[in-house]
Amino acid sequence: MKIGIITGASSGLGKEFVRQSLKAFPEIEEFWLVARREEKIRKNVESLDGAKFKIVPLDLAKDDSYKEFSALLKEENPDIKLLINNAGLGFWGAVKELPVHQQINSVDVNVKAVSALTAICLQYMKENARIIFVSSIASFVPNAYMTVYSATKAYINSYARALRYELKKQKISVTIVCPGPMDTEFIERGGVRSKTFKKLPYCNVEKVVKGTLKAAKKRKFVYTNKMFYKFYRVLAKILPTAWLVPVAKT
Repeated sequence: MKIGIITGASSGLGKEFVRQSLKAFPEIEEFWLVARREEKIRKNVESLDGAKFKIVPLDLAKDDSYKEFSALLKEENPDIKLLINNAGLGFWGAVKELPVHQQINSVDVNVKAVSALTAICLQYMKENARIIFVSSIASFVPNAYMTVYSATKAYINSYARALRYELKKQKISVTIVCPGPMDTEFIERGGVRSKTFKKLPYCNVEKVVKGTLKAAKKRKFVYTNKMFYKFYRVLAKILPTAWLVPVAKT
């Protein structure tokens, strides 16, 4: 069976990825939706037609979730055509003041879970499969007061770029999306009270997903929407990082 896997599928960007992926990849027979909040996923897919859904309720901050997911794949032995690594955590505040468990959970979900699930899923991916990583504009320059989050997203960019090279001969494409702030529950859950966030142009969730899926179908590596953030990405490559850290602080 040809399947697509979407993590963090219960809300925000993940919820929209589920909705739009149905039309973008009609060849996929079943979507596996991975998230901690099972009831919320179930409610989201009630009105969606066009594919089967398997709800996989896992807390990706826990190491046992990888073993459980690996066992499920071994049992089903599917043909994974699409993997969207969307699950992520981010908390606003100084490193000295933020609870340690929040900072570690961010690393567990944004780095460990992404690395583990990708490695596991690759065993079931063949030619023409696609992998999407949700990164952030925070990956371009270290963001003070979202220090851990921006560092984990920089990891994603580096990991994805190297992985893209590894998978080139196998014709498995890798795409990263680096959006700016969006009107999702990420800001509330992360306790973001940044004046910088309020000044930045917000990205539309539907447009971000539409552009990402279009880029993935064309097998492009990086997608950043809005000219403002595209310019920022170029600027981050040209100017010394030390110059930009004070500007990029949240």
